[in-house]
Amino acid sequence: MLTTDELKYWVGFSKIPGIGRVRVSQLKEHFGSLQDAWKAPEGELKQAGLDSRSIDALLLLRPKISLDAEIEKLERYKVKVLACEDPSYPPRLKQIYDYPPVLYVRGNLLSQDEPCLAVVGTRRPTIYGRQVTEEIVADLARSSITIVSGLARGIDAIAHRATLDAGGRTIAVFASGLDIVYPAENVKLAQAIMESGALLSEYPLGIRPKAENFPLRNRIMSGLSLGVLVVEAGERSGALITAHQAVEQNREVFAIPGSILSPSSKGTNRLIQEGAKLVHDFADILEELNLTMVTQQLEIKEFLPADETESVILKQLTSEPNHIDEICRRSGLTIPEVSSTLAMLELKGIAKQVGNMNYVLAHEVKTG
Repeated sequence: MLTTDELKYWVGFSKIPGIGRVRVSQLKEHFGSLQDAWKAPEGELKQAGLDSRSIDALLLLRPKISLDAEIEKLERYKVKVLACEDPSYPPRLKQIYDYPPVLYVRGNLLSQDEPCLAVVGTRRPTIYGRQVTEEIVADLARSSITIVSGLARGIDAIAHRATLDAGGRTIAVFASGLDIVYPAENVKLAQAIMESGALLSEYPLGIRPKAENFPLRNRIMSGLSLGVLVVEAGERSGALITAHQAVEQNREVFAIPGSILSPSSKGTNRLIQEGAKLVHDFADILEELNLTMVTQQLEIKEFLPADETESVILKQLTSEPNHIDEICRRSGLTIPEVSSTLAMLELKGIAKQVGNMNYVLAHEVKTG
């Protein structure tokens, strides 16, 4: 494990634009240590093979960076620094060509995160997309699969929350420094992830999210993972970038099929045409990744309705969303009766609202 004194030079170079894995390797090979490289004059930096733009950036920013102050700030935010030479650096990520030389971590990366899957999709999911994400991700989490995503609105956030609700581990990869949660509405979610998983970034503290950071972030998500599951994605969705990066990294790509009439499924249906594994449920993913030996803990509940009202409403619920008005119409019950009974069934874990007062069965149930 690298000492704090060694790590601060890795941190320093991570703050210099244009100096990534390849140039860090050049500097290490030429100077023997990043400490010597950090202090080197312009002529020696040229001899090490750095291009003029990288040298100009280093010479401009180096005098403005206090390495000790950077380390103090990281400690204040409880951020760990993992250099690519550290034994704790994720081994699968290091297999990709352009792995980040430095990772910043809040929370904990554990050995049990080895079987992990990236889950991505649209920022504007349909009810179907939300429901499928919640169900498949929860099943994967209960099967000891760590879920990786990007904390974005929509499918990303749903995947993180579903994992936490199922008691699983999840990793959020940032396109900014770990002191800047984007979008800001997910601050509480980020805190929950940090407490039972990890927040991860290649960017030092203070770096704000920029458009060009997101595709770079996506390569880390796919690079960490055994595969990528795309739930819903339009024809130009950023989720498709992650899928294509996964292919380049020799990772598996999975996609949820959707209606040919839905704009949110055009990208995922195209991925299936191109060879992505069509997914019906979590077992398809475990089988493809050869993880079927991981025991899955779901139970088919033995459930006895508490009264006739519960029994009638249960007969109206399926895996397809049903609006509360339709349930009232078919059951012949009043809205107050149906609403209070559905609330009770939600508390029992039998029913689930999937948005806009639409309800589904949370699990397959036996009613006798």
